[in-house]
Amino acid sequence: MAIPFDNRYAALGEGFFMRTRPTPVPAPALIRFNHELALDLGMDPERMEPEYVARIFSGNEIPEGAEPLAMAYAGHQFGFFTPQLGDGRAILLGEVTGRDGRGYEIHLKGSGRTVFSRNGDGRAPLGPVLREYLVSEAMHRLGVPTTRALAAVTTGEGVFRDRVLPGAVLTRVAGSFVRVGTFEFHARRGDVEAVRKLADHVIGRNYPELAQSDNRYLALLEAVVGRQASLVAKWMGLGFIHGVMNTDNMSILGETIDYGPCAFMDCFDFDRVYSSIDQHGRYAYSNQPGVGLWNLARLAECLALIVDPDMEAAIESVKNILGGFMPAYESAWLEGMRAKCGLFRTDGAAGRPDRRVVDDLLALMAKSGADFTLTFFLLSSLRDRPAAGDEKFLEQFGPMADPVRKWLEEWRAALARQSVGEKRRQEEMRRVNPVYIPRNHLVEAAIRSAEEDDDYSAFHELHEVLQIPYELKRGKERFQLPPVPEEEVRQTFCGT
Repeated sequence: MAIPFDNRYAALGEGFFMRTRPTPVPAPALIRFNHELALDLGMDPERMEPEYVARIFSGNEIPEGAEPLAMAYAGHQFGFFTPQLGDGRAILLGEVTGRDGRGYEIHLKGSGRTVFSRNGDGRAPLGPVLREYLVSEAMHRLGVPTTRALAAVTTGEGVFRDRVLPGAVLTRVAGSFVRVGTFEFHARRGDVEAVRKLADHVIGRNYPELAQSDNRYLALLEAVVGRQASLVAKWMGLGFIHGVMNTDNMSILGETIDYGPCAFMDCFDFDRVYSSIDQHGRYAYSNQPGVGLWNLARLAECLALIVDPDMEAAIESVKNILGGFMPAYESAWLEGMRAKCGLFRTDGAAGRPDRRVVDDLLALMAKSGADFTLTFFLLSSLRDRPAAGDEKFLEQFGPMADPVRKWLEEWRAALARQSVGEKRRQEEMRRVNPVYIPRNHLVEAAIRSAEEDDDYSAFHELHEVLQIPYELKRGKERFQLPPVPEEEVRQTFCGT
């Protein structure tokens, strides 16, 4: 098999990484291989036998042209700076140019110890590998920028956590694995030239349109701010909680990265937290926009070193760019939420502004604990006038049916103001309100079945359902439903 490697990150030099080979595993076996993504990356999956795929993507065999390395980065974790983190259980296998002409990096996660492992074993348990495969591919199908899953492989050896768990390796793909923390690694060491070299690399590889800007480093910050604002707005519109929004988990490309203690909400709660280590709710659902801005401020501190020789002028320039984050986020969020509510054309002067319609619905959902995804899906099917279908929607709100009926009146009044036909409005709403998300209890059930019984059928079935998230499938009703109380998963873990 020929993988068309084009390893530009390796050309940056040793200060940006340590050359590291994966640690071989005793018995690699393929769980799943993403043929569609492989084609997009310029590979020929028809020539790739499962045993060979398992050897390559477990790290047991290094393909020609690969230059394995562990990337160096730092990061603010829960607000506290750690000067050296780096790829402690992951290795950048190499980079390829896809069929679309864009560059992609191929990363092995769980491939053994590196110089950055600290006291870790560099391995990944099976559960987090399956979770990231399911959730990252679901995010892609939901239209959210994300890393992708190329392969999942078992290793044939145990990983020691609170108990012995099956080991696995995930191969993931991103436009770039450079993070805010990568810039922090060099900036906090006072290595201005390394910051400049890294910024030039990111611009040349991922933002070539910025190369001719009057100040390409300010333009880079502005581009990242815009992408992050859009990304967080998409998370919020799907009820997604990242769980660990540290600066080392914030991609310079505005892609969702590092699916550790993440989850999609069932019962809506503005303050919902899933990470078992987030005891103070720093990364709660409603805090995600503010944390996104906080992380971008850390990036701005790094780029200020190269924006302008006059540091006061540099600080003022990056502050102006940061000031655009919240307006961009609010605009993207409101546009997305209006679409979820079928409000495609607004006329605030004619009546109640759409923002209040959205805010009031979320408030009612929070008070009643209505299921986030199911509520919006059912809303997509309602008629422009009261009908029998209203009752199923009202059931989501329990004893709060009366205030929800009043809200429906306001919603229908807003629909009437925009003069969009009922059928078209329903069709447009169904394009943005998914039927299926990777519900946490279904993901955990698939993981338990694989861990305890070596049975991957639940994993594969869930994956297939999530590939077409906006289309209702006959016989798949259980994938649409929230958990019953005994199925509810209240916390998730990163697997380290």
